[in-house]
Amino acid sequence: MSVSSINTNKKKEMKKILSGSAFGNMIEWFDYASYGYLATIIASVFFAPGDTTAALLSTFAIFALSFIVRPIGGIVWGYYGDRIGRKKILVLTMFMMSISTFCIGLIPSYSSIGILAPILLLACRIVQGFSASGEYAGASLMIAEHAPKNKRGLLVSMVPASTAAGMLLGAVFASTLEFTLTEEALHSWGWRIPFLLSLPLGIIGLFIRLKMEDSPEFNQLLEEKSSSKQLGIIEGIRQNGKKIIIALGVICLNAVGFYIILSYMPTYLTTVLEFDSLQSTLTTIFTLLAYVIMLPIVGALTDKVGRKPVLITACILFIIFTYPIFTLMSLGGAFTITSMILLGAILACNDGVLATFLSEMFPTEVRYSGFALSFNAGNAIFGGTSPYVATFLIAATGNDFAPAFYLVVAAIIALIALIKTTETSSVSLIKMNNREEKFSTVSKKA
Repeated sequence: MSVSSINTNKKKEMKKILSGSAFGNMIEWFDYASYGYLATIIASVFFAPGDTTAALLSTFAIFALSFIVRPIGGIVWGYYGDRIGRKKILVLTMFMMSISTFCIGLIPSYSSIGILAPILLLACRIVQGFSASGEYAGASLMIAEHAPKNKRGLLVSMVPASTAAGMLLGAVFASTLEFTLTEEALHSWGWRIPFLLSLPLGIIGLFIRLKMEDSPEFNQLLEEKSSSKQLGIIEGIRQNGKKIIIALGVICLNAVGFYIILSYMPTYLTTVLEFDSLQSTLTTIFTLLAYVIMLPIVGALTDKVGRKPVLITACILFIIFTYPIFTLMSLGGAFTITSMILLGAILACNDGVLATFLSEMFPTEVRYSGFALSFNAGNAIFGGTSPYVATFLIAATGNDFAPAFYLVVAAIIALIALIKTTETSSVSLIKMNNREEKFSTVSKKA
């Protein structure tokens, strides 16, 4: 086979991996984001009428509780992803997310079945959370382990971009529903449409993912497993404990920033700044567009200047500019849209590189486990609680800008963790034996 034929086959395989990982990820996060964008409606449907704030807090509490299972899911999916393959796990997560989201659309309201309604909602959200815990890491690794090293940052950035695209699709869909339906229709049946759509979308995602192949790095690892002892879950965590703790700190900014800026903001603009619901959703759409556009630009940049400098820059930008941006946001109109776009762009400076950075932190035999555990634990601790904490802080302090301070604290934690990391852009993801590592070192010295 000629060199050109080999290169053509590699490009075709790379396109297949990108479509399977990114498109499937987009569908999953459309499902997942629908809950956040329709939070105020869900609060009125699934909880007792009366106290609007209490119902909204309960809705976000369920949002946060679903994150409790994510570290558990990270361990489970990570363990099996390092043993049976990335592809099989991605197929399973796609299936579980589609079914659980579809079921949310079928749950009767509080007025029909009482307390059973929020209980069923919580059950479905827990399944969603368990599914999501294996999705982001698996999709990132599928691309990272197939991508050429000099384009890894760019190609892996398609995962957060597809996540944001799913959320963008959810925001567009939610705003369309609000624009075209009456309030009565929206609360009675309209809100169910995006949840019910998850089933046909999930079938499309499954069809695409079944065509993917596992990475050469994982296939190489499988060949070596027969002649070497496999690490158990506890031993794998113990050997990489320091990396996991550092990764948790780095992930803090992504977790808080993502769920405050891209998920909670429509609710914040509506309930705190008292903007029109449709205006709030449209503002979020502009933010997501800025975020999606910036992600591949940031990813490509990290292939040239490295991962760590870009991540540190994002932390500094959040520390300096978050409060002024929130102040500008409160002025309304074009100021609000500009402020949200700025927040989305700064967040992209972090998120456009984070998935690549985490993929490069851990060795092949525990790469899925290390990535999934640290990412999901970070999101459980900092991310899933963000809408609840932000709502609580505003209510407790009376300060409408309380979420800005929360973002600044997250950026400081991430910056401290990053100082303790090393640059990973030059890391090869191929698991080399000692002889190859020694040869590589000698060659570089020469």
